[in-house]
Parts: sequence; C-alpha cells; structure tokens
Amino acid sequence: MLVSRLHAAGVVRLHTEEQPSPAGTGDRLVEVTSVGICGSDLHWFTEGAIGDAAVARPLVLGHEMAGVIRGGPDDGSRVAIDPAVPCEHCEPCREGNVNLCLNIVFAGHGSCDGGMRQFMTWPAHRLHRLPDSISDDEGALLEPLGVALHALDLGHMRMATTVAVVGCGPIGLLLIQLALGHGATRVLAAEPLPHRMTAALESGAERAGDDADGVADLVFEVSGSEPAVDTALRLAKPGARVILVGIPDGDRTSFSAARARRKGLSLVLARRMGEVYPRAIDLTARGLVNLAPLATGAFPLKDVNAALTSAAAREGLKVLIHPNA
Repeated sequence: MLVSRLHAAGVVRLHTEEQPSPAGTGDRLVEVTSVGICGSDLHWFTEGAIGDAAVARPLVLGHEMAGVIRGGPDDGSRVAIDPAVPCEHCEPCREGNVNLCLNIVFAGHGSCDGGMRQFMTWPAHRLHRLPDSISDDEGALLEPLGVALHALDLGHMRMATTVAVVGCGPIGLLLIQLALGHGATRVLAAEPLPHRMTAALESGAERAGDDADGVADLVFEVSGSEPAVDTALRLAKPGARVILVGIPDGDRTSFSAARARRKGLSLVLARRMGEVYPRAIDLTARGLVNLAPLATGAFPLKDVNAALTSAAAREGLKVLIHPNA
C-alpha cells in the first residue's frame, strides 16, 4: 500500500509498505477514503514539530479521517475515525475529560501514525458508523466539527448573546454555524483573508469592525497568532469569556495583560475534543450543520506535497486527501 511519511520539516515522502493487519479482535482494518489537512498538520509540515512534540521518526500525518471497514464482523461499514484513543484509567479519564488523558494515543502525532495512507488499523470502539446522508469528505470533517463543539461547550454559551469568532478557517466557520444555531443574536467575524471572510458572511456572521471594542459576550480565537489573540481580547466585553482554540507557532502566546485584567476576562484554553462524535454526526445528518461547503480541494495521496503546500498557503477552506483515489 502507499503511505505518506513526514521525515522532517517540509520533507514528505511516499513509501510502499505492507498492509497492516488488526492486532486483535478489538481492532479493525480500515480503507481510508478521506483525510482533511488540519492546521496542526501544517505545524508538523512547516516546523517539523507542534508545541513541545517534534518529529522523532518518519510520521504519517492526518487525524481528520473517514473510511470503510474491510473484513471482520463490520465489513463494508462506512465510518468516521476518532483519532484519539484515551486510556480510560487515568484521573482525567475517570473524571470524564478524555481529551486530557495523560496516556492518550492520537493519530498523526508522536509515535502514532495517522491517516495519510491507504489502509490503517484502529480500535473498533473509536470508529463511528456514518449514515448514507454523510459523504466520506463530510465524515472526515466531523473531527473539526467536534473541536468546534468542544469549544462551544467550554464557552458555556447562553441564549441571546453576541459571539465573536476570530479566525474563520474551517473550525471558525463551524463555530459561526454552531453559535447561530445555539441562539446567538449576533456573530461577529474577524478574518484577514478575503475568501474566508466571504465564507463567514455567507454563514450568517457580520464583519467585526476594526474600531469594535468590548462588544462580545463570548469570543472564540481560532487562529493561534498573537494579532488574533489581541483582536479577541479587544472584542470581548468586560467579564466576557475568551476561548483560545488556535495553536500558536513556536508554542508561545502573548497578549496585553492590562487589557485582559482590566476587563476581568476569563481565558480558557481548548484541547482537542471530548466524546462528541455522536453529537457531530447527529447535527450533520439532521442538516443542522452544513459541512459540504468547507471541502474546497481534494488531492490523491501521490500529490500530498502539493496538498500540504496548498493548505499552508491558506488556499480555499479545507484541503482533503483521498488516499485510495
């Protein structure tokens, strides 16, 4: 089978490897049909690292995944692949915070290969069946929807409030949909790229003016850049809650402490997601969230370098890879 591996920053090579076999009855062989390229994949690609984790061995990227189970009792089932496998035994897991698991295994991170390959094996209990109404590409996009859902949960959003979203890539655009569906009276969007701002306006947001200050009850920062954090703090009302979802370059975030302190802001950092896949599937299947417009480009696995370069240039919205195209 074909496998794409990251060897170092900017160095991705295609390999031919043996098809994996399930390690036991609890695993399934999955033919990978669609993989979304996430901002964290781009950190790996451009920096050879993310946060305090660096490439230690050639790594298969990709954690936004959908596929088809091949063989076994679930043969032929279309599934979304939850990339996180928590230990379920540590204290955070026992308290219900599986995204904070101290021993988590995460696809496309550290020593665990991700989805940019034709086949992979994965625990059956982390595979979620897809209804026919959800396409393979939408199945891959359930992962960023899950991140957006988790961020919304952290925001403790109330009805009839003003929400701001800073950074309108796929997760930011999904947060706009979720906030409006959750009863926001206004959603303000801040985004420097014209095509992403257009997508935000088409999703029902309004442009946040450069002179807007202290207008939002709840702010989601989904960029990771320091200017985006500054904008998020500017848009927040006194006493507001600011959710930092974006991952910064170089593992550092700084902001004006005076502004945050004087406004008495609550800053919350989001990490991945909890157990939200069933909710994400239900929202999508019922048409309450529209994932299809986010998929704006698809590449075969042999063109993974072009796909990553396109995504790094912020062309379109979500670039996907079809490993078995």
